[in-house]
Amino acid sequence: MNKSFEEADDLIIAISEQIGGLQLETGVVLCPPFLYLELATDLADEADFTVGAQNCSEFKNGAVTGEISAEMLAKLEVEFCIVGHSERRKLFHESNQTIAQKVNLLLESQIVPVVCCGEVIEERKNNQHFEVVEKQIKESLFHLTKTDFESVVIAYEPVWAIGTGETATPEQAEEMHAFIRQTIEKKYGTELAYSTYILYGGSCNAQNALELFTQPNVDGGLIGGASLKANDFVAIIEAAETAIKEN
Repeated sequence: MNKSFEEADDLIIAISEQIGGLQLETGVVLCPPFLYLELATDLADEADFTVGAQNCSEFKNGAVTGEISAEMLAKLEVEFCIVGHSERRKLFHESNQTIAQKVNLLLESQIVPVVCCGEVIEERKNNQHFEVVEKQIKESLFHLTKTDFESVVIAYEPVWAIGTGETATPEQAEEMHAFIRQTIEKKYGTELAYSTYILYGGSCNAQNALELFTQPNVDGGLIGGASLKANDFVAIIEAAETAIKEN
């Protein structure tokens, strides 16, 4: 929840201009607040990025004042939507079941759900992090058919590393990403497990992005604060490009 309308416009234009000549293999998705989605979608046709929303309602449409439905997002040509972010879980008490409802509605509207999972610091210290993440994934996603699951992106965000300046070490990120992939494999098989994008979110920045992205099971980043400055965000994109070439 950042930026005025004018600031958001400037940021989106700056990102668009900076990545315009890079000939990217990396997929770039901008997820601004709802008010600024049309700014992004208007530029996306001519730029090297697609557009996502930061959330959607668990209700389809109708008498739910103040909410934004998946169907509304689809009409705006939004292609991705983040659901289950740790801030939504903490501040708005969203359950795995609520997230599952959102996933269903997004898939109905042919929008890719970017489903967040991750543990708080107490769960990490108590060695419960694998159990917590497994439960989140199973309850949010494992009701899906194999075909529907093919359209899902997962983002692992250790809650203790979001906006704190703390970052999971590359080894910690890799360990959890590998575990998530194994969890998917048990349910849906090896091929789908290894074709699923698993992103890392949690104070990923221009300085640590390359080391994180070169881990075998880290397929990219869910970028927060570092995306609010065009130069920093583009540096992370360039790190992703380098990681693709190195892998």
